[in-house]
Amino acid sequence: MDILFLIDRVELKYFEFNNLVTNFWIIRELIRNNNNVFITTIDKLGISGEKPYSHCFSVFEKHGNILYDRQEIKRDIETFPLVMFRNDPPVDMDYINATYIFDFVDRNKTLVMNEPCAIRDFNEKLHAMLFPELMPEHIVTSSKKDILEFIDTYGEIVLKPLNKCFGAGVMTLKKGDKNTAVIINSMTNNGTTLVMVQKYLEKAKFGDKRVLFLGDEVLPYCVRKLPSNDDFKFNEHCDSNIVKAVLTEEEAQKFKPVAEKLNEMGIFMTGLDVIDGKIIEINVTSPCYFIKEINHHFGVELEKQITDYILSKVKSLVRAV
Repeated sequence: MDILFLIDRVELKYFEFNNLVTNFWIIRELIRNNNNVFITTIDKLGISGEKPYSHCFSVFEKHGNILYDRQEIKRDIETFPLVMFRNDPPVDMDYINATYIFDFVDRNKTLVMNEPCAIRDFNEKLHAMLFPELMPEHIVTSSKKDILEFIDTYGEIVLKPLNKCFGAGVMTLKKGDKNTAVIINSMTNNGTTLVMVQKYLEKAKFGDKRVLFLGDEVLPYCVRKLPSNDDFKFNEHCDSNIVKAVLTEEEAQKFKPVAEKLNEMGIFMTGLDVIDGKIIEINVTSPCYFIKEINHHFGVELEKQITDYILSKVKSLVRAV
């Protein structure tokens, strides 16, 4: 089977030998299962005669690494039975326009994971509010007055831009901080840009847990991402900052309805960021499964389970057609 991965432009730049990223493991396993894998980026998409196409590159394995042929190939997207839509935020207009391209792809011919229109309709910070009982106290606002009232109530808060990833732009703020006005004005662009505001959770100093969904199932493996570089949050992907974590039975049951809801929306691969049992973010754009670390800590080959699931979804589509 021919499979197209839409990856991030930065990832393309450092594509080869990068076993820290989820795509490395999934692509290599798909190749080992005799599939033909191609990669592209959002700037290489287009439409001609109402047919979406992509300029892409063929991927191959060599000595356990994955490399790609620099010769560009132009192909209609519908010639791929499967497209893995895994571009990173920020979810800017380039990103949104890329999702529009896939509105013209016939889903009877091509399965797209995760579903681009679902990603477009789902903000990773804001739509966690679909499950308010599982979140810390929060508001979404651009109002300085509202944020000051929230600080006054909870003492310490976290402010998050709505369209970034990997902790970019996330800040904490304590009641009485001399930089309060400056930080709020900067985060909200002087009261014009919405931000997520959450109560700071004391256990954040111990890091956040990555809980993983595959379809409507909660996987039993998870890691804890520790704060790094004298920061209050995880922002450096290295072995010392990613440790083994335990997913309790209570947590698995609590998050199961979340997996089921997202699966119904066409969001089949998801990563929750969880602190003290509370969801602080739902990663749907290109969730990292921390395969290298999970394989090491749990003695499994998680990439095999993921690829088996992906291929089963394609086979279900073929049978339905």
